[in-house]
Amino acid sequence: MSAPPRPRPAAPPGAAVPPGAVPTAFPRCLTVGVVGAGRVGAVLGAALVAAGHRVVAASGVSGAAKARIALLLPGARNRSATSVARAATDLLVVAVPDDALAAVVAGLAETGALRPGQVVAHTSGAHGLAVLDPATAVGAYPLALHPAMTFTGTPDDLGRLAGISYGVTAPAGLRPLAARLVADLGGVPEWIGEADRPLYHAALAHGANHLVTLVNEAADRLRDAGVTSPEKVLAPLLRAALENALRFGDDALTGPVSRGDAGTVRRHLARLAETAPESVAPYLALARRSADRAIAAGRLRPVDAEPLLDVLAGTEVAA
Repeated sequence: MSAPPRPRPAAPPGAAVPPGAVPTAFPRCLTVGVVGAGRVGAVLGAALVAAGHRVVAASGVSGAAKARIALLLPGARNRSATSVARAATDLLVVAVPDDALAAVVAGLAETGALRPGQVVAHTSGAHGLAVLDPATAVGAYPLALHPAMTFTGTPDDLGRLAGISYGVTAPAGLRPLAARLVADLGGVPEWIGEADRPLYHAALAHGANHLVTLVNEAADRLRDAGVTSPEKVLAPLLRAALENALRFGDDALTGPVSRGDAGTVRRHLARLAETAPESVAPYLALARRSADRAIAAGRLRPVDAEPLLDVLAGTEVAA
């Protein structure tokens, strides 16, 4: 009878994980630490606890971060980032702003807080695995795990995690664990290539962040027009527009641009210039892009678009 297989030894300190290496088996209940108890980190930590994992420590300096730890992660000690990394024997979640991520990871590696066999996962949409090179160099396993959701940092966020997508970039050998973590969080993995992370993140920021700006711009202009409760006017219209756009794509486009109504758009621009000149440039940019998409989709014939395009070029606005 052959002897049972021995567990693979962990990589020695300072040893890089070979590309595609398969990590040793991880326990069902992971010991987790969270560096950065912001809106995302605290909520994901709470979701991991709900899935049966142990979040033993989290770092938070501001009053808001300390309050989130107390509310969402009551079983976690509030410690320094270095102490959190040392306590997270299985999984370290680094949930800090994009531009701070590289320095935080490098600092943790330099202080010896990271260890071989530990999974170091960041939640940035813009970064892939390269930013985790200092962790990989000491034998840790790198993982990019970005939830495609907007967060408030409150318990209400936990209910919004069900069914959302996660932009995941992982070494081949870590994909099973990454898929398991996403499933534990109630989500669905979208596997994003390293080179495609900036494009992936740009798409989400363009859709979600700019949507907030666009909605608030529309609400402000309605107030300028004398509407006292613009949210009541916009809510059913915008919900229908969003649902139709997701269902029908460019065929959902309606309004004066899709019809080539140059006169209406001309009047829009003239009144905006008088009332809210700061809104003229974004209106023009979006109208031009809407016209391009309407023409490409066959919703607006090029010949019918010519007067509209002249208006959007600015010639008729100045006339």
